[in-house]
Amino acid sequence: MSDYQRDTLLLFMGIGILLIIASIIGLQLKKRIKSPNSVIDNLNTRINSWWVMVVIIGIAFLLGKLAVIFLFFLASAIALREFLTLTSANDYDNYALIFSYFIVLPLQYILVAVSWYGLFSIFIPVYGFLLLAILAAITGSTHNFLERTAEVQWGLMITVYSISCVPALSALNIEHYQDRNLLLIAFLVLVVELSDVLQYVFGKLFGKHPISPNLSPSKTIEGFIGGVLSASLIGACLFWITPFTFIQSGLISLMITLLGFLGGLVMSAIKRDKGIKDWGKLIGGHGGMLDRLDSICFSAPVFFHIVRYYWT
Repeated sequence: MSDYQRDTLLLFMGIGILLIIASIIGLQLKKRIKSPNSVIDNLNTRINSWWVMVVIIGIAFLLGKLAVIFLFFLASAIALREFLTLTSANDYDNYALIFSYFIVLPLQYILVAVSWYGLFSIFIPVYGFLLLAILAAITGSTHNFLERTAEVQWGLMITVYSISCVPALSALNIEHYQDRNLLLIAFLVLVVELSDVLQYVFGKLFGKHPISPNLSPSKTIEGFIGGVLSASLIGACLFWITPFTFIQSGLISLMITLLGFLGGLVMSAIKRDKGIKDWGKLIGGHGGMLDRLDSICFSAPVFFHIVRYYWT
């Protein structure tokens, strides 16, 4: 067994143990409080959803790099659909929407798969944005033109470009870290998602002061501090699956958890503007794909470029 296989097995065994403990706690709470309790029911639904997500991610890791890229391609496709269904796009935007779904989305992930960084990094924010505006203009409709075009561009940036930065980590040539890049993906996803979970837990246990009542009433200062600091400490302890030292891993974890939190606020602002609570109902207890990936959408691009700049 290679070092990569051993570390991957240990990592997923650790995640499995945590989920078993969480499941036992959830079942015990449900037994003790026999009357319907929305918080406990939501907790158990979230735990069950995490089991499914971990199994899917584990299978992708087992199959290798291309399977992981394809998994995030599917996640981007679902997230893009969730985002665009809430935009002001109309029949005049069909060309732009078809271009987004059937050209930009797959081509971005093909560029990731072939490790073409030079084009992958600028394809959407340069060529994609320009072509989208052209396709929207040639229809001749000027009603809400800027709003319609900007919404589709923003949707591509968040759901395709940002999310594709996660599997793009597999293409980085890091010294003394060859064939272990999938663990870097696991590190990013695990730390950011743990931060979200721990913010939720600390908020439920100790939360008293809303951090941004207008954007996300359920987020509290206590939950934010507890979740970010504890997830950063866990990230530091996971340095053994990264090319970072213990201190570097902790500082990078702090950075991506802060970015994840701020990204969640931005996405909450969009949802409030559109008058919705969740992006969808795909994942039980979590809402839609974007509700689960909103934090990663903001942390992934920064994490990717910092690792590429300093470690390759």
